[in-house]
Amino acid sequence: MVVELAKTAGFCFGVKRAVDTVYSALAAGEKVFTFGPIVHNDSVCSELEKLGASIVSEEELDSLKDCTVIIRAHGIPERVDKKLKEYGETKNIKFTDATCPFVKKIHKIVEKESLAGKHIVIIGDPKHPEVQGIVGWIKETPFTVISDEDSLQRFLEETVPENEENSGISGENGYCIVAQTTFNHNKFQVFVEKIERKHYNTIVYDTICNATEERQREAAEIAGRNEAIIVIGAEHSSNTRKLYEICKQECANTYFCERPGDLNVTLMKHFNSVGITAGASTPKNIIKEVLSIMSEENFESLLEESLKSIHNGEVVEGTVIRVKEDEIALNIGYKADGIITRQEYTNDANADLRTLVKEGDTMQVKIIKVNDGDGQVMLSYKRLAAERGLRRIEAAKESGEILTAPVNEITSGGLSVEVEGVRIFIPRSYVSDIYEKDLSKYKDQMIEFKITEFDPRKHKIIGSRKELIAARKKEIQDELLSKISVGDIITGVVKNVTNFGVFIDMGGIDGLCHSTEIGWGRTENPNKRFKVGDEVRAYVKDINGDKIALSMKFEDENPWADADEKYARGTVVKGRVVRFAEFGAFVELEPGVDALLHISQISKEHIDKPQSVLKANQEIEAVVTDINLDEKKISLSMKALLPDEPEEAPAEEAAPEAEAAENASEE
Repeated sequence: MVVELAKTAGFCFGVKRAVDTVYSALAAGEKVFTFGPIVHNDSVCSELEKLGASIVSEEELDSLKDCTVIIRAHGIPERVDKKLKEYGETKNIKFTDATCPFVKKIHKIVEKESLAGKHIVIIGDPKHPEVQGIVGWIKETPFTVISDEDSLQRFLEETVPENEENSGISGENGYCIVAQTTFNHNKFQVFVEKIERKHYNTIVYDTICNATEERQREAAEIAGRNEAIIVIGAEHSSNTRKLYEICKQECANTYFCERPGDLNVTLMKHFNSVGITAGASTPKNIIKEVLSIMSEENFESLLEESLKSIHNGEVVEGTVIRVKEDEIALNIGYKADGIITRQEYTNDANADLRTLVKEGDTMQVKIIKVNDGDGQVMLSYKRLAAERGLRRIEAAKESGEILTAPVNEITSGGLSVEVEGVRIFIPRSYVSDIYEKDLSKYKDQMIEFKITEFDPRKHKIIGSRKELIAARKKEIQDELLSKISVGDIITGVVKNVTNFGVFIDMGGIDGLCHSTEIGWGRTENPNKRFKVGDEVRAYVKDINGDKIALSMKFEDENPWADADEKYARGTVVKGRVVRFAEFGAFVELEPGVDALLHISQISKEHIDKPQSVLKANQEIEAVVTDINLDEKKISLSMKALLPDEPEEAPAEEAAPEAEAAENASEE
């Protein structure tokens, strides 16, 4: 016969915590009372009673004094809580609350939502002490307890669906649904779906504890692959009954066994495989006895596998059994599930884990806490990944490896990237080999860098791009310099404009075109002619190491090339006055060709300065009087184009004319 023991069989965290609390109080010699049976297991309660622990009801609390009262895992109503706190002062009663943290959570939920006016819907057994305790925390608002299809149907019939005019009887502010921690999870989901179908103004809290959900899921799986199932626990235990119901649906040969003596060994021998599970209130010793009867030879290995120990900081592998928006549950082969919160999985505070992980995935994780106070094992995927990432980054620093990552954050001080969960900061001064004023262009860009500092204890991991960029620029420059020669014509992009020239990117190396080499015309401020990004044409005038001098004065555009023909002596030309000197004015005949109009050649009359006759930018006509190609000088004359003045008549010949005019005047 093959015997399979459920890994989740036996005490859950809440029950174990409550029972251990009683044992500790008894061991300390205290007079102990438990508020109701500490767990729904007669053998446990009998053993505690033999040791001196008595069970007390609410009505009997008034008669107690000078003792310790321990609240069972199921919890208590608020009125009892207040009474015990009051008795702690007046009757010297030590009040120890061993309520399961999962149940405590439900108390806080119903208190908060009832204060908000919501109709509280509890899905669970109305006779169960846990549900009765939950009801005791509802604040003066309607509530309904739903345990089965009949009570669900009555609730749906008695309430009115929400519309624009009403929100349903006793549900004006909506409904809040919670569940008894040991309720059948599948049935809970079915009930919730039916309620939400009618009432859209509903908030749902899945308060079935992870241990219960995992225990039920595992019980169904074991029942589905074995010929018979033994459910160990008390029949009046709610969670044990739920296990029995679940197993019975999967396997007809399902049997209750509260004590080892209840086991029908003869019947069990007819089956080739038997699965065993146990309720959350079943102690380990009873499971051990049943296993001993069923399979003495493999009991120790089965129990060890079921109840293996784990430690903080240990790395374990688990299988995803449930994924919520902000939480992942893993089966790590321990009596309790492992939980990974969103912040322990990713740095993205808005990530929906359902889009990142699916049920059945396996992953390695690190144990943060074996017990988080709620009976769950807290795990971290991110921290383990970060540790691996740190080793990866450290190796990259030692080897000088070039890393690649997207920029995920930009600050005033630099860029932030992440490699395998490790944040690396690249200061502004290390972003490039030149000062980068605006870093916004790097947002979400993939960049390459090297690790320059690695000190994780001080959270100081620094990267740099500066050396990489400088080295690559040097490679490009060396390659370009090896290919270009003086006289080569290039097309480049204006990278920077100054008052003394233009820096042109030639495809990885910059060349300078001095202001005197911008063109054949007069030298002017380059800012008036160029802007960054302009595409320009130039030729290499000189190479001095890694410095390249460029020129835009192409010889085939030289206006002096045929000046001796265009501006031969005696040629009448037109030009524009561009500047003045004491001795004359300079006239631009065409861009790059200026001529001198001497002050003595402006007019036939004497003038003190050329501005008295001419104006800047005035168009004039003159004749070329001289040209010197070697010195690129041309002389002009306006005076030469003026007509000659008539000569004055002799004085004696003028007398008769004057006399005749005088006579005419007299007449």
